[in-house]
Amino acid sequence: MLKDLGQVGLWLSRQGLDVADLDESRLHQHLADLRNSGRRRVAGPRGMVPLLTFLREAGVVPAPQVPPSPADVLLERYLRWIESERGLSASTMVRYGNTARRFLAEQAVTDGQFTPESLTGADLNAFLLRECARVSAGSAKGRVAELRSLMRFLHLHGVTPMRLGGAVPPVGGWRFASVPPTMAAGDVQRLLDHTPRHGTVGVRDYAILMLVARLGLRSIEVARLLLDDIDWRCGEIVVRGKGRREDRLPLPADVGEALVAYLTGPRPRLDARRSS
Repeated sequence: MLKDLGQVGLWLSRQGLDVADLDESRLHQHLADLRNSGRRRVAGPRGMVPLLTFLREAGVVPAPQVPPSPADVLLERYLRWIESERGLSASTMVRYGNTARRFLAEQAVTDGQFTPESLTGADLNAFLLRECARVSAGSAKGRVAELRSLMRFLHLHGVTPMRLGGAVPPVGGWRFASVPPTMAAGDVQRLLDHTPRHGTVGVRDYAILMLVARLGLRSIEVARLLLDDIDWRCGEIVVRGKGRREDRLPLPADVGEALVAYLTGPRPRLDARRSS
């Protein structure tokens, strides 16, 4: 290794480079120059790996630079946007950036590719469920605002074809942890687990309970649901509240499955396109 180190050091000096400039590509160039000079016994690239590893562990040569991922590039664009367009304070920018970083990192698939144009309301819902399970109610409200900001940026810059900001549930409608107020989350889950899911009445009751427990809908909001309110492709559901207010909420997979089980099972024939 010492002999190799001496040869590499001499080559770097002739190239006007410092040892800190050494990396895999320059090592390959060094070996190629040795072969071109007529040297008959030249180590291959693998034979130089221990030398480069030793120099990096000693802090002489910096670690290799990892190119930014598509998600990292998009995050950097978003951070510049909220700094220039939104005029947010430094602390607020940190919060918005951290939420965006976690969300974008979760969307990257296992092979490293990232396709934000395929985002749906279901992706937003899954992220918010995980976030709200680990933070306080006040922080959960912040997550909603932060995620809406990211969705607005993605649409304004042509990254997502749909305006997904409307799919982020409003703060007042994200009530999973407090429906009903005196009922713990574990009790809600036990109620769902013990609800009969067979027969017309059982399947219907389970679908209603899922809407109440997972989305925090009130009984009147469940009763007003129409079949046309459910966007299966985008994974969203329209909820009509007071004063003709309409909110688009992400439709969790388990709620969608409960609705499908009810809608496809035996039920009374109705003229209205109501799902309940």
